Formats: sequence, structure tokens, C-alpha cells
Amino acid sequence: MQLLHLAVALLLAIGVFVAVRVVRLLYLSPLGRIPGPKLYAFTDWFYLYYLLRGEWPAKLKTLHDKYGPTLRYSPDDISSIEPETWKTVYGHKTHSDRNFEKDPLFLSPPPNGANSVLRADNDDHRRMRRVLAHAFSEKALRGQEDIINTYIDLFISRLAEKAAAKESIDIMRWFNLTTFDLIGDLAFGKPFGCLESGTYNPWVNMLFDTARFGTIGQAFRRYPLLGSLKSWLIPAKLGRSFAEHVQLSERTAMERIERGNVGRDDFMDYILRHNDEKGLSKTEIVSNASLLIIAGSETTATLLSGTTFHLLTNRDKYNKLVGEIRERFSSEDEINMSSVNDLPYLLAVFQEGFRMYPPVPIGLARVAPSGGETVNGFYLPENTKISVAQWSAYQSEHNWTDPTRFVPERWLDVDTRYENDKRDVLQPFSVGPRNCIGKNLAYAEMRVILTRLLWRFDLEILPESYNWMDQRIFFLWDKPALMVKITPAHKL
Repeated sequence: MQLLHLAVALLLAIGVFVAVRVVRLLYLSPLGRIPGPKLYAFTDWFYLYYLLRGEWPAKLKTLHDKYGPTLRYSPDDISSIEPETWKTVYGHKTHSDRNFEKDPLFLSPPPNGANSVLRADNDDHRRMRRVLAHAFSEKALRGQEDIINTYIDLFISRLAEKAAAKESIDIMRWFNLTTFDLIGDLAFGKPFGCLESGTYNPWVNMLFDTARFGTIGQAFRRYPLLGSLKSWLIPAKLGRSFAEHVQLSERTAMERIERGNVGRDDFMDYILRHNDEKGLSKTEIVSNASLLIIAGSETTATLLSGTTFHLLTNRDKYNKLVGEIRERFSSEDEINMSSVNDLPYLLAVFQEGFRMYPPVPIGLARVAPSGGETVNGFYLPENTKISVAQWSAYQSEHNWTDPTRFVPERWLDVDTRYENDKRDVLQPFSVGPRNCIGKNLAYAEMRVILTRLLWRFDLEILPESYNWMDQRIFFLWDKPALMVKITPAHKL
């Protein structure tokens, strides 16, 4: 009888707890006014379930389709696909105390104890960005063009070998090999050797594992007690890869620091040249160099891969772009970082590529400031987390006409069907003081790489890659092979 009484009392206690929580979260909280599934407002377990399965961005899109442009998907998490949210949440503020700070649960703490520009608070971010900005200036980009062209030349040369041998290729893999070699040289003064060998350097494989490790880490930061189960829940390979990436980044960066300013206009040259007592410590330089390897390689290769897929599955768009490129340039030597900006259809293709396949398809969470803030007509109490869900925003009928169609013409003002598209919601590099510092470099790389590829070769997607977009997302896209037939261009 005592056990029965205890069981009944326990059930009653649980019932009271659930009832109180439901009333508080759904009816007393200011967030109760925000649309969204009621069960999701009670717990973040649904979010974490889909997150760990690599299905959260797809699930979130279905929720936005049902509940509208602003919704609540956990007790204190809000997602928005409204263009105005970028300015309100991520944009510059007149008063610093009104900033939406980065969500500490979203990003893992720095492994070496030194923050990077990605994780730093506002004061440290300004200090770091002041130094790093020199490495990504227009002047620096011009000085880096020879280094960039070295790897694009090698990329084209290796593909020419494959075309001569009539081999089908995984173009996604070759984009990755190119961008990893390129960014390795710019950040550390030496490439990974991927293009030479035609295979991923072991370090590159570690980077892929690290992205998945970061996704799993979100669950541990939300529920610290799960830390005791980490060895059971995280495959040992992921943990080892993350640790090895940190160690190798530190060792390679320190070697480059010791060589000092060598006058080759790579990232480290500019950082060391403009560093001072108010600049970056050695450990901070290491931490930022490690970040640049991931941010400056995988995302560029991802956008190239997604854009190529959509071109090859929309042959009219492919033919139109190829025609523009081959009519504009009589020789490959004419293609450079400046001349590719004269191709309006190319620029529109990349805008549409960002919309259809954003390299960072998730929302980058921010936290409402002290005293709360109103966003899209909803009051968010302080510490409420909010983000712009990029994949959902870019695929929503709320923002776009024919959102699932690849239509570069929507960016050229040549078709009135698309004149009401909310183009300002497309912000793949984010906005405000924490927007992507490498934006200009990324644009230069992807434009020259794709232009030279399509000037030199004809491409055709192979049947095994027709469903290439069926992918999961672990912070980044989990991309399969993108198999294409490659032949020398007919005009050559």
C-alpha cells in the first residue's frame, strides 16, 4: 500500500508539474502569442530530435509553411523568415546594450581557450575584426589573386586529364579539393595537397567530422547532464577527429607564425603586419586560422556544387550561362576576378544558387537583450533566442514566387512575375557588424572557378545524381557525390 501511495503521489506531482508548465509556457508567457505547434512550446526535445537526425531545416520549413513567417519551436526559441528580422536582430545598433548577442548554446566553446572572431563578445570581436579585416580588403584580394589562380589552374588541369581519359567525375569532390588547397595556402602558407593527389588530405576528413561533432554538441550544451553519457552517444571517431583538427591547426598555424611576414600577401602576412599590443594573441591567431579553414573552404565548395547541380538539371539555364561566358571571352586568359563581374547572368545564377542551396542553411541564433525587444510585432523577453532560418526563408512562398524553381531571371528584372519577390531576405553572408568577413573572397573564387570550368568544358549530370538534393544537414549539408560527364568544350 505504501508503494501504491508513493506511486499515486508521484503521478499527481508529475501531473501538477506538467499542468503548471503548460499554463506558464502557453498562456502566461509573452511568447504564447507567437504561432507554432503547442507541443513544441512545452519542450525542445522535438527540435533536438530532428537536429540530431540531420532533418531540422526541412522540418522547420514545413512548420513555417503551416504556422507563418514567425513561429515558436521550443519554450524559448523563435524562428523568423521575415526580411526585416535581419536588420532588427543582426544589424547595427545605435546603443550597444540593445544588441542581440550570439546564443552561447549554439556554438561550442573555443577548444584552446582562445576565442575566434566567430565566438567573441562584442568588444573582442571589434578588436579581432580590426586586424583580420586587412587580410580581406580589396587590396589584399588583388595581392592574393596569383595564389588563387595557381589552384584554379591546377583544378582545370586535373579536370582536363579526366576529360581526356573520358572519366566521369564527382565535381563536388573536385570543388572541395580546390577550395581546401586554396584556403590552406592563404591561411597557413601551404596547401593540403588535395589537387595534386586527387584525394582528401586526412585533415580535410577531420573537418567534415568536426561539423557533425558541433551539431551533437548543441544537445550537450542544452542538457549538461548528458555529458556523462558523451562516450556512449558520440562515436569515438568524431571525438578523435575534433581533437586532431584542433592539434593540427595549432601546430600548423604556429609554424606559419614563426616564419613571420614573408611578403606573399596571404592571410597571416596581413595579420602579422597589422597586429599590435591591442591585436591578437598567438592563441587567438591560431583559433581564427582554424576557423578560416572551415569557413573559407567548405562553404564555397558547397555553393559551387549546389549551383552546378541546378544548372545541370535546368539545361536552358545552363545553356544561357555557357553562351554568356563563351561569347564574352575569346581566351581563358581573359577570365579573372575583375572581368567575371561583367557577366550579369553569371551573377544572377549565383544569387539564385544561394537561394536554392545556401551553404549555411540553418538559422544563426541570437539572444534578445536585457529588457526584451519587439521583433515582427511580437515582444520577446530577454534571453529569448531568435534566428532567421535561411533554408525556410529562401524556399517560402511568403517571400518568393515559384520558390522551388531555379530561376536566375528573377534577379534581372526581366520577368514581371517575380517583381514582388522579397529579395532582401537573401543574406547568405549575414548582415551587420558580424557579417562574413570573407564575403568578397568567396565571391571572387566561385565566380572565377565556375566561369573557367564552363568556358573550358561541357558538363552533363549522370543519372545516379538526379536525386542529389536528397541530403541531411548537420550544420552544413551532408553532400553525396555529384557525378558528371565532362568533355572539352566544342568551341575548343
